[in-house]
Amino acid sequence: MGRHSLPDSHAAEGRRGHPSTRRRTVAIATLLVLAVATGTAVAAKGGLLSFSESCEDSAVRLSVVASPDIAPVVRSIAEQARADEVKADGHCLVVEVLARDAHKVAEALAAGDTEPDFQVWLPDSDLWLERAKGLGEGIPVSPSDSVASSPVALAMVPSASRALGWPRKTYTWAELVAGALGSDRVRLGAADPARSATGLLALAGIGASSARQGGDSDTRVAQTAKVLAERMSDGDTQVLETLARSTSGAEEGNPKRNQAALISEQTAFTHNAEATGAGKLDLFYPEDGTPLLDYPYTLVNEARLSTAESRAALRFMNLLGDRDAQATFAEHGFRAGDSSAEDSLVAAAGGRKPQPYAEPAVEAPSDEELQETLGMWTITVQSARLTTVVDASGSMATLVPGRNQSRMNVTKESLIQALDQFTPDDEIGLWRFATTLDGEKDYRRLMETKRLGDPAAGGGTHREKLTAAFAALQPVPGGATGLYDTTLASYKEARSTYVKGKFNALVILTDGSNQDTDGISRSGLVTELKKLVDPERPVPVIAIAVGPDADRDEVAEIARITGGDGYEVSDPAEIQAVILQAIMAAGQNGRAAEE
Repeated sequence: MGRHSLPDSHAAEGRRGHPSTRRRTVAIATLLVLAVATGTAVAAKGGLLSFSESCEDSAVRLSVVASPDIAPVVRSIAEQARADEVKADGHCLVVEVLARDAHKVAEALAAGDTEPDFQVWLPDSDLWLERAKGLGEGIPVSPSDSVASSPVALAMVPSASRALGWPRKTYTWAELVAGALGSDRVRLGAADPARSATGLLALAGIGASSARQGGDSDTRVAQTAKVLAERMSDGDTQVLETLARSTSGAEEGNPKRNQAALISEQTAFTHNAEATGAGKLDLFYPEDGTPLLDYPYTLVNEARLSTAESRAALRFMNLLGDRDAQATFAEHGFRAGDSSAEDSLVAAAGGRKPQPYAEPAVEAPSDEELQETLGMWTITVQSARLTTVVDASGSMATLVPGRNQSRMNVTKESLIQALDQFTPDDEIGLWRFATTLDGEKDYRRLMETKRLGDPAAGGGTHREKLTAAFAALQPVPGGATGLYDTTLASYKEARSTYVKGKFNALVILTDGSNQDTDGISRSGLVTELKKLVDPERPVPVIAIAVGPDADRDEVAEIARITGGDGYEVSDPAEIQAVILQAIMAAGQNGRAAEE
């Protein structure tokens, strides 16, 4: 996610594969056109025009929501701009800066229920931009370049870091975490990856590093996630508060105190600035590259901005990029947007040579990889109980374009691959459905929803039997899609067999719309589901429409009644990733409801 270049013997290079290179530039282009159209491009950029009105009378006001770590710095720059009477197109620039958690802002924008009370958003990572898009029905966002950056690293109290050979010994992410967790002396804390970009990027980095090691990397990452979950904090600030505050035996021996934490370089910088002596942290920078918080400057619902607001937004972005502002960011431990930093900043954060500050990072994780990581986190931290309901109608024999396989065969392969992501404690069952599959019924339960690690009748485990059952699925010749009756029956069972403390859900895969005219109607199904839904025993429906004949809107409407949602895949091979993404989303919805 970027090179962390320092002015030492390492040659400075540009960031490779950083998300900012993929960002839309529409926001800036639009603002420049607006400025040029009125002949005030120079004034908009430099803020030099001045008229007779007082600043108070002519001020243009801008509201910026920023992640809590960077908000104080941005507020300081905004206050200085106001004191200096900086202008945007002849009007004094008054910027209000509010601190809000990025995950909460992303969820609100994705929901799109209310018009936001701010024009600019400055999250700590552009991964939140994808979360804010949701299913494409929320408030639009228009990202531009990074105003600052900070690498994610592993901080340790001195006694723990010395035990791992800091600063001389270097590690990959996988080796470093394994070394930390392999020692009884090191307790490792992290922020919830569902709420923290730092936590998510670190976990994705650990996963990618583990995969490069080969072997059973999924199991290793799941085990790491389990350990992190035991000492998980809600956010980055809370993680910092869990660290031992001194070298006293009582403090370091306190089981509630961590000796290591996954945090950003800037967080470590802030901690060390306030700590004394042995209370300061040391930083490990893994040799296979550190993920980067990149703070993208983002316009919110650009189309609704007035001309004055648009010009003010451009002016403030330019202001954040000027030399004085960048110096202010550096004083607070932030690197420049291109990830370059002075040696003094790294040293203050706890870094020392020969830690690989300037080594190039691995390719930034894709949105799909991040969704898979979040899905894995959800099902690892909170064991899942899923009933999988698979369409076995005749249309599942249709060949997938570009493949010499039927929809059913590709679906089976994807389900078997998805099964590998689940632990022995997860519970999964299997139904299949097609009209008149079982007498007058459109559905049949093939495998009870049980722990994957439980022994099965006749030998082997439930996982092995379920894998064989997936592999044996076949389309029913002439069978139609009995979607409504099946959804109601499977939902009733999932709800009646609800297990507290697990993530309970119903996963329905179908390649068509309901074709059973003798069963319950769509409105009847909706009515019944509304009666059955119990917030105290949530069972979200994750409905996946497979192929061009499926009606995503239909399955989404049904699923949302239960707290779930509908998804669409053109290729059944995408099912594995979608299931993990859907689990993560439904898990987040459930957590938000609890709060």
